[in-house]
Amino acid sequence: MSTPWVRTALAGLTALAVAGLAGCGGGSGSANSPSSASAGGKVTGKVTVFAAASLTESFTRIGRDFQAAHPGTKVTFSFAGSSDLATQINQGAPADVFASAAPANMKTVTDAGNGAGKPTTFVQNQLVIAVPKGNPKGIRRLSDLTRKGTKVALCAEQVPCGAAAKKALSSAGVKLRPVTQEQDVKAALSKVTLGEVDAALVYRTDTRSAAKDVQGIEFPESKNAINDYPIVVLKDAPNRAAAKAFVDYVLSAKGKAVLTRAGFQAP
Repeated sequence: MSTPWVRTALAGLTALAVAGLAGCGGGSGSANSPSSASAGGKVTGKVTVFAAASLTESFTRIGRDFQAAHPGTKVTFSFAGSSDLATQINQGAPADVFASAAPANMKTVTDAGNGAGKPTTFVQNQLVIAVPKGNPKGIRRLSDLTRKGTKVALCAEQVPCGAAAKKALSSAGVKLRPVTQEQDVKAALSKVTLGEVDAALVYRTDTRSAAKDVQGIEFPESKNAINDYPIVVLKDAPNRAAAKAFVDYVLSAKGKAVLTRAGFQAP
């Protein structure tokens, strides 16, 4: 039978052991916690970003920079037409952040209650006429796209670049029959780079990213169809803390510098 002083000593050792375990991080901020942010504010884990196809190059760069600034994070992207991405989000696709090429597609997500707050417009983009390097057809204005034998690619109207193209063509009084309507701006641009069409209406940023193969022809009516790009953390974001940190990085001076170099405009 143990004596009272033995029982007292054992109780003291047990209390010390419990305190020691707590001091090693066994609380809610431990590595086993589902939270992606430590007590000190460090973010870790995977961040899934659904972003408009026209953001491919700039967001890929921003993703690398974000990972360097936040060791332990991994950014994965799904780039596609904003309308397709909005549909996927509303159907339950797991994602942390949505960056749309137009407010209309963002609105379908927020109206469905899938945004975690008010979206922020972070850049604008403007259309140009993409033509092969050297402009072999001598295209200078929107009306040149209606010349006999000229093959043109547009984005589908439900896609932001397609909606903008429709608005610009209407503003110019130009009626155009494209040979193809694509589901995102990169697909429309690829028709030019592959030589399948003579021109396409795409964003200024897209012709910059493909400058070795194409050139962009500016036209005045594009000013009537400038697209705002909003970004938001999603309501059911699996990694809410890291999602917010990513959005903050996009809005930071470093993020804006990447976007400006790509040809995006300040809102």
